[in-house]
Order: sequence, then C-alpha cells, then structure tokens
Amino acid sequence: MTNTATALARLDATLPAAQARWMDWLRIPSIGADPAHAADCVRAAEHARADLESLGFKAELRETGGHPAIVAHHPGPGGKVPHLLYYGHYDVQPADPLELWTTPPFEPTVVEGPNGPRVYARGAVDDKGQVSMWLAAFRAWHDTLGTMPCRISVVIEGEEETGSRNFKPFVKANAAELRADTCVVSDTGMWDIDTPSVSTSLRGMTYMEVTLKAANRDLHSGMYGGSALNPINALTRALGQLTDENGHIQVPGFYDGVQDISVGKANQWASLGFSEEKYLGDIGLSVPSGEKGRSALERLWARPTADICGIWGGYQGPGTKTVIAAEASAKVSFRLVPGQNPAAVEAGFKQFMADRVPADAKLEFQTYGLAPGLEMSLDTPYMRATQAALTEEYGRAPVLAGCGGSIPVVETIQTELGLDCLLIGFGLDDDQVHSPNEKFEVRCFHKGARSHIRLLGKLGGIS
Repeated sequence: MTNTATALARLDATLPAAQARWMDWLRIPSIGADPAHAADCVRAAEHARADLESLGFKAELRETGGHPAIVAHHPGPGGKVPHLLYYGHYDVQPADPLELWTTPPFEPTVVEGPNGPRVYARGAVDDKGQVSMWLAAFRAWHDTLGTMPCRISVVIEGEEETGSRNFKPFVKANAAELRADTCVVSDTGMWDIDTPSVSTSLRGMTYMEVTLKAANRDLHSGMYGGSALNPINALTRALGQLTDENGHIQVPGFYDGVQDISVGKANQWASLGFSEEKYLGDIGLSVPSGEKGRSALERLWARPTADICGIWGGYQGPGTKTVIAAEASAKVSFRLVPGQNPAAVEAGFKQFMADRVPADAKLEFQTYGLAPGLEMSLDTPYMRATQAALTEEYGRAPVLAGCGGSIPVVETIQTELGLDCLLIGFGLDDDQVHSPNEKFEVRCFHKGARSHIRLLGKLGGIS
C-alpha cells in the first residue's frame, strides 16, 4: 500500500473522531461581529491552535488589533519539498434570526438527508467545516508518516466575516514569515455533490454610498411640491439610468480593461449544462436579468455588475406624512472582473451622478471598499496537482469555475505575499451559508479531507 493510500485508509478509519473534533469546534459561538463573543473567539482560536500543536506544528495565537490569529508552522520531511500556506477563518456569522433555526445553531446536529448524513450548525461549512477537512488530512498524514509531506504554514484569522479589517496589516507585518510557494484556501464550493470545482477567478468590488441633499429641512409637500427639488425623485431618476435596456452599465469608462472570456473557457462552461431556469426557479424567479447577449455563467462569473443594495429617504413610519425629504441615500455595489480598476469605477460613478442631478442638488459619497477582480494562473505545478488530486478522488475532472463573489483575503495574499491561491472548496449551493440552518454534508467533509490528503501527497512527491 502506498503512503497516500495508507493515509486515506487512516482517515476513513478515524472519520468519527475527525467529525467529533469538528463538532466540538462548532459548539464554540465565535461570532466575530459581536463584542459579547470576544472570549468565545479566543476559545475558538485556542481550539485550533491546540489541534495543530498536537500534529507537530509550532502553533501560537497572535494579536492582530482585533480577534487573534493562529499562526503555525511544520518543517515537513526536510529536503526539497514545496512550502504551502493554508488559510482559513474561525469566526462565524451571527445566528439571527434564531426562530428560523430548526436545531440550535451552536449545538451541531446530525440529520439524515438525500445524500446521507449532514451536520447543521452555524459555521458547519463556513469555514470551520472546511478548515476541519484539511486539519483531518494533516492528522492522517501525521498518524501514518510521522510528519507532513510538505513544509506547511497555517494562518487562521478571526475577522473574515467582518471584512478582515486587521488581516491585511497583519499579513503585511508578517510577510517574511508567511511567504510560501502557494496558498491553499477551502472557503468556496463544488459544482455539485459529485463534481469538484476549482475557482480560477474572483470578482472584485467597488462599494459606495451616495447621498443627495437639497433643502435645508424637510418640507410640506402641499406647500412646496411642484417648486422645491425632491431629493428622492432626483436620486431614483439618476440611479434608474445605471443600466440601459440591454443591461449595459452606463458609468463612464466602466468597461475599460474588461476582456471577453476565451473560446475554450466559453465552451467548457457551455458543456456544464447549467440551467438558469432552475437556478432562478429555486428563488422564485423566472426571467433572467443582466447583459443581453451573454450566457448565464458568463454573466455570473465573468461580467461586471451594478446593483443598488439599499435606498432610503423621507418618512417610513405607519400611515402618511406629506413631506418632501431634505435628503435621500443609496448604497451601490459594483462587482468587478479582472482588468477593471476599482478606483476608476469609483471616480466614474461620482461623475455619472454629477452628470444626472439637477441644480441645487448636493452630492456626498462614502466608499466602503475597493477590491480588484482576480485571476488564478492555471499553468503551475500546484494547479496541475490540484486538478489531478480532485480527478483521482471524484473520478472526473474538476470544473474550472469563475466565482461571482469576492474574497478580499485572496487579494491580500496575492498582493502582500505574491502568491496565487488554490481555491478548493467543498460546499454546496444549498448549504445555506450565512442563513439559518447552515449545514455541511458529511460526504463533502469526508471527500474534501481525502482530496487534501491526495494533494499533499502529490505536492510532496509521495506515492
């Protein structure tokens, strides 16, 4: 039996113990956004630190200006082997609204589902479950080989769910220690339960708030209506022009740097058989939106978007109040693709609004985030090993998928450490991430851990 086969057999034999460690971690309510759970975040960090230390890592908690990070290092077997950085996070979203949970959010519960047992809990998949997979893979190698196949560093933060506000300065300050050959991140999803996926691109974001002000106070609509500028009317009229009838975004210079996807990528995505009808039907919709003339997956993964995420102004209480508000505001999110400049989009949106509001309107802007879209290189030994490991485990090649969302830490790792990330996730679309009744399939947990074992074996040159 080969070393990899021995490690896989060890994982299979000890899967109940791996699940128990995972569920012990889930019981800690490490809600990063809630100051009342600061001590729980420290407990969750210590739980991961102790687990790594038991596997031969030198592991410690580090101060970040917020919740602590775990940093750990394993020298590996010695000799010329790759140095891998593993990233994850232990903080979780708040569980509210609690009344919508069918089981207690911090008492992990195993329920039989269509694909076998699944675990319900906050953090089941995002990200404690996915971190626990590669920890289980480490343990299997430790138990059978006595070491790791590669030199490994680990960083697990506690503020991903609140924007990783202290992560970038932490990485920058510790760049020499954290720099490696590549970074492994399991915080994404699969194509379906039988088909693995590697995310090869991420959309970036420009997120802004705009406020339009007019009169110096709220006005009686009967006394001033028809004469005084109405900020809500003016704001909605301008924002209503963000896209034209074909779904093209009208911000000046918005498409600068945007490239069409390659023919090969277009053909691969077309071969996946994605049903936009079912995708929309699951959320109670039936008519596709967005740019006309583009395929569904192209619109979701490789085209930029503009969305009004919130809008308010004037009286919103019960009954009526005949008032022309003094101001109105909106939050606007631009999802960006590789090649776009987030700061240029910010400037373009300001110009777009200035060109469309009447005299007497005063505009104020606040920018909450600027992050570029990212592309991962496919032509590396690490990416080739990843595809081979997943193909061996699942009996089919992984989908090389785009990701419509943004993962800011990947941009931090790329810019501060100069590393591409291997985005290997095992979540499913119905895992209800960030929602009540978050879950993770035990089958996904198990095969995810096996995939990480195979990847380590391949990168370490161990048969």
